[in-house]
Amino acid sequence: MPVGTDLVLHHKTDRAAILRDGARLGQVVAEAARRYQTPLAFPLMDLTVEKEALVTTLGGSSDEAATYHFHEPLGSDEYQRLLDGIRDVRTVRMAANSDALTFVARNTDLVPVGMSIGPFSLMTKLISDPITPIYMAGSGVTSDEDDEVKLVEQCLALAEALIARSLALQISAGAKAIFVCEPAANVAFISPKQINAGGDVFERYVMAPNLRLAAILRSADVDLVFHDCGELTDQMVREFTRLDPAIMSLGSSRCLWEDANLVPNSTVLYGNLPTKKFYSDSETPVEVVCNMTRELLAKMKAAEHPYILGSECDILAVPGSMDAILAKTEAFLSVKA
Repeated sequence: MPVGTDLVLHHKTDRAAILRDGARLGQVVAEAARRYQTPLAFPLMDLTVEKEALVTTLGGSSDEAATYHFHEPLGSDEYQRLLDGIRDVRTVRMAANSDALTFVARNTDLVPVGMSIGPFSLMTKLISDPITPIYMAGSGVTSDEDDEVKLVEQCLALAEALIARSLALQISAGAKAIFVCEPAANVAFISPKQINAGGDVFERYVMAPNLRLAAILRSADVDLVFHDCGELTDQMVREFTRLDPAIMSLGSSRCLWEDANLVPNSTVLYGNLPTKKFYSDSETPVEVVCNMTRELLAKMKAAEHPYILGSECDILAVPGSMDAILAKTEAFLSVKA
């Protein structure tokens, strides 16, 4: 079961218009589910939507969103105005994604699945250099002592508020499960040495906001699909189980049959073929994809853990490499256990 909606969208001549039209986007999502024979209607894994909404709330344009960064802490009045604006924000893209869920819920027998970036990952996109202040915070530096740490914590709070708004819109639109994607919650941004030494930055910056978001989903009877394709330690994977996700989606750096010992059977493991490399025949020829597929199926069956074979992330349409990508996607779907 791939996250392959982008592959279907790629074949549409008016892709940009579809992204802003909920009914047509819902049709594409449903088409992808039918093509890949899955009851779960996976949306696009587009993690730019929430940042664009934040920049829009600030009065900027969507064209500015990709490169926009905060450079200094916000004053208390400006910070509160931004929080207030976030609570009502509904951009064209947010509306289209919500309307696509409603289309799937009303017009198909598929399970409508929503999508959002996670709060920690969104925070890292709001600051030009988040690694240094995150490390400082992990060393015990507080927001009262350092403006960079204060900015990280302000941006994290804004990110959580915005994602809570996004989740509420998608829940109201009919989502039965929602992907929350935290690819930045990994060893590149958070030092394993600090965690092992008793530092609490992973708890405060990653787990605490995600636990609050998981509670929102739980209260609405909506399942959490937690995704992190970053480089992780065993301890990070164990911590993620506290979110009690229905599905945990991990990147190809993880060995899923070993992770089966870290994750309770109440959580289905998903993945984790190296689909980010499907564009390259030199790195992942078809026969290698088939061999990896057979290995995953066999070893996950032996692990006796609930499992769905799939992609490590969304499978993106890469111009010039579409034949290779599609061939490998079809190949892993055709391999028998």
